[in-house]
Amino acid sequence: MSDQLMTIVGWLLIAMLSGLILAGIVLWLLWQRLRSLQVPPDAGFFTTMHYIPIALPIVLDLLDFGLDILAMPVSWLILDRLGLRGLRNKAAIEALIPFTQPIPVFTLGWLVARLTGVGKTVITE
Repeated sequence: MSDQLMTIVGWLLIAMLSGLILAGIVLWLLWQRLRSLQVPPDAGFFTTMHYIPIALPIVLDLLDFGLDILAMPVSWLILDRLGLRGLRNKAAIEALIPFTQPIPVFTLGWLVARLTGVGKTVITE
C-alpha cells in the first residue's frame, strides 16, 4: 500500500509543479497587458471579472493548485501590483479554505460573470 501511496503523492507533486510553472509562464507573458487594464478602484469581484482576460483567473487557479496555502501571499501581491483590489480578498479567502485547490474557483467566477452578466456596469444616458 505504501508504494501505491508514494506513486499517487509523486504524481500529485508533478501535477502541482507543472501547474506552478505554467502559471508563471502565462503570467510573465500577460504582465504588460494586465498592467494596462483600467479597472475602477472600487470595482467588486464580479465587476473586476468583466475587465480581465480569462488567462488571469486560470493563472490564479493554477497558483492556488501549485502552491496550496502558500498561494495566498503570492496571489495577494500579484493582484495588488496589477491594481485588481476587487480580487485580492477573494483570493486570500479561497486559498485558506481547505480542499478547494483542485476547484477552479476564479475560472468559474469569470464564467459566471461573463455568462450571466453579474457585476456588469450599465451606462445610462
